[in-house]
Parts: sequence; C-alpha cells; structure tokens
Amino acid sequence: MARLIDVSHQIVAGMTTYPGLPAPVVEDHLSFEESREDYASGTEFQIRRISMVGNTGTYLDTPSHRYRDGSDLADLPLEKVAALPGRVVDAVGRGVGPEAFRGLDLAGRAVLIRTGWDRHWRTEAYGGPDHPFLTEDGAKALVDAGATLVGIDSVNIDDTSPDSGGARPAHSVLLAAGIPVVEHLCLLHQLPEEGFQFFAVPVKVRGMGTMPVRAFALV
Repeated sequence: MARLIDVSHQIVAGMTTYPGLPAPVVEDHLSFEESREDYASGTEFQIRRISMVGNTGTYLDTPSHRYRDGSDLADLPLEKVAALPGRVVDAVGRGVGPEAFRGLDLAGRAVLIRTGWDRHWRTEAYGGPDHPFLTEDGAKALVDAGATLVGIDSVNIDDTSPDSGGARPAHSVLLAAGIPVVEHLCLLHQLPEEGFQFFAVPVKVRGMGTMPVRAFALV
C-alpha cells in the first residue's frame, strides 16, 4: 500500500523560520460572530488572513528569488515540483560536496539532502552558523547530474556563517540552472533512499520568487 509522508513544517503564528525575518501573523478578517449579521440564523463563517514573508516554514525558491530577470512562481512548471522521482542523499560533514552524489543516477530527480538538522527546529541552534549546507561544487555536481529539484532539511542550502562573506553560491548555481530549491524540510529519516515520488507545489503568484509548500512524498 502506498503511503503519504509529510516532510514540511507547520506554520504557526509568531514562529521564527529564518533569523531576522518577521514571524507570520494569523488573524481574523471576518469572525464567526461578525458573520452572523450577513447570514441566516444558525449560519456562520470565518475568514482568516495571514501576513508573512515568502520565506516562511518549508518553502520553495524560484530563480527570481536570486535573479532580477529570473522566472517566478507563476512561471513554475508543475513538472518541476510534482510527482518527481525522489532520491535521498545523506550529508557527510557540514559542507556537502560533489563526493556525496558521485555514482548516483540523479537525472530528472528531486534530490533531498538529509542532514538531520530539522531536530533543532524552532531552537536557537537551528539558525546558528554551524548548520549543514551544500557547497558550490556540490551544487555544480547536481546541475551536471541533471537534478530537477534540490531540497535540504537545514536552515539554508548555503553556508551562512561569518566566514561565507554573504556569498550564496549554492542558490546562485542551482537557480541559474532553473532548479527549484526547497529549504526547511523535515522528517527525511522517514523516507527510503529512493522508490518514492516527491511533491512541493507552491501557490501560483505572479511577482513572487518564494512561497511555502506542503512538501510530501508518496512512498
């Protein structure tokens, strides 16, 4: 029997996803009580609104996140984010380089880098400088291997430590190649190395480069 495994975080009002970015605000636009004025007796509705940056929870990056002339969410083909054959690759060390992908058939696949860093979610350690990341050479190896999508269960696919100098080579390489990036995945330990399909579909918004997704695997 096929199983669905959710590998995305909940979005909760007030939570921090990435240090320095604002937390989401979830509130009523129309409460149940207020709606009673507009409907028949016993009939009520609630409409809620959320205010958040696109980089909230488990989210997907498109090229326009990094490049001014890059394609955005509205341009994103479903073939790049839905029903992709998946491959989990375990991180070895803090910086994941090309050796992690050597000898693997990754063409047309969603490559999910499993670091286990999601165990620190919503703690100070999660956004700290010691998180695992994909190196520039590792990103180039994934482009050369023909990966369709790349995901990671860490706070950023790039090194964000002071030593990085603010460079973001993994984002730059992957998004220049039109490869979507999914960050802040979780529970990848529940997935097999292969033999599953991966889905991470965002809302189709023109003019936005990032958006939360409900990422899941069909195993």
